[in-house]
Amino acid sequence: MPLLKELKKLGQNISILYVEDDKDLLQGMTNYLKLVFARVDTAQDGEEGLEKYSKNSYDIVITDIQMPKINGIEMIKTIRKQNLNQEILITTAFSEVHYLLKAIELDVNGYIVKPINFDKINATLYKVVSTINMQKENIRYKTKLEEMVEEKTAQNLLLQKEQIDNYEQTLLSLVELVEKRDTYTGGHSQRVATYSKMIAQQMNFSQQECELVYKAGILHDIGKIETPDAVLLNPGKLNKLEFSLIQEHVTTGANMLQKIPMYKELSKIIAQHHERHDGQGYPAKIKDNEILPLARIMIVADAFDAMTTNRIYKLRMSKIKALKELSTFSGTQFNPTVAKHAVEVFKDIEVDEGITQLPSTYMEEKKFAFFFEDQLTGAHNKAQLELTLIQNINASLTKYLIVLLLHNFSSYNKKYGWDSGNLLLKRVTKILQNKFGDCSVFRLEGDDFLILSNKNLKTNFLEIKDFLVKSGDIVQLEIKKFNTRDQQIKSTDDIKKLI
Repeated sequence: MPLLKELKKLGQNISILYVEDDKDLLQGMTNYLKLVFARVDTAQDGEEGLEKYSKNSYDIVITDIQMPKINGIEMIKTIRKQNLNQEILITTAFSEVHYLLKAIELDVNGYIVKPINFDKINATLYKVVSTINMQKENIRYKTKLEEMVEEKTAQNLLLQKEQIDNYEQTLLSLVELVEKRDTYTGGHSQRVATYSKMIAQQMNFSQQECELVYKAGILHDIGKIETPDAVLLNPGKLNKLEFSLIQEHVTTGANMLQKIPMYKELSKIIAQHHERHDGQGYPAKIKDNEILPLARIMIVADAFDAMTTNRIYKLRMSKIKALKELSTFSGTQFNPTVAKHAVEVFKDIEVDEGITQLPSTYMEEKKFAFFFEDQLTGAHNKAQLELTLIQNINASLTKYLIVLLLHNFSSYNKKYGWDSGNLLLKRVTKILQNKFGDCSVFRLEGDDFLILSNKNLKTNFLEIKDFLVKSGDIVQLEIKKFNTRDQQIKSTDDIKKLI
């Protein structure tokens, strides 16, 4: 029996229902089948066979034809009504050709001729079992393939099938992806969406168009998912290159969404939300009526939210001043008709004055530290100082500056090595932070430090001087004091000029 070993491998997960009224044949065949297959149930006539079939599921049904109560032909007919694809084999003698032809008409999958020849049985079973396993494998493959497609689609958020049942859930998933990277953008997107819809309603756009511009507002900054973290998460002022990278989010978002059928109309609006009425916007520098009507609305909504929200480098405008800005730039930055309607809409809304880009959670503070903390000493860095000076000017506050200049530091490094120099800078920082805990300590340049205070500090920094003497008496300390208001200090460049 050369096929028996292979048949045992294939039959490990196959279940059999064997129906036979000859007790001796039933016993012998059952014993043989159990050597090969995982589960073998038996019945002695068609009635018992149908009863077991109704309660269980079987991969293969093997049945005799001539049996009491219900014969094999009738049993096969009943099974075919319940399951057209059921694999069925019949056992038959040469004298039962008439019944065999009827069975063939019922589309049986094979037959076993009596008296039993086990080599032939193995060949027949091998063929049927191979077919069943192939079908099962196809089902598993299809199921696995569908799971892989669903997983990949969810990961990339590129749902390209128009038959997606839950549009709103998809929309929220995309928004969530943006908010995980930039919480400010998430709140900003929601506000822009709301403002855009309000203006569209005021201008009597259709309900469908109002919903479209709302959804576009939710997604208008989705392109920021490809903006580098060093740029997107930087709360400070961006340089020219960094700003150009931020500008790329418009094209990136539009290109991403236009590939998805359900987002094509939204992508056209998003592609234009940083254009200007006078053609001086980006990325396409289109103007006037070249800009889509709903995009003209989003341009105004986006700008109004930016004006009325506290950002790191810019304090929020009052609502009244922001409305004046919309009117002032009507015809240049903004479409005049949209600006006029926006003023009507926004004069009655209540702007949340508590919205800020400043950190409010532990993780956000850690992100700020990445950009604003000197990596060697732990003091505030130059970027933080620039920010603080701008905030000081915006708030019209007087601050006192003490600049500590460490002279001959390069000589110290040359004599004791860079590692010792780094330790000295760290120790100086620690002394300043401990002594002036209520003030802000900055590392201005490599060997220069700065203290920013609300009050005029009177100190001779003896502790620092003593430390420098004990460290080799090479580094000399020079102290300079300034008043930000009196000396119009607005940036670190102003400080450099003074020192």
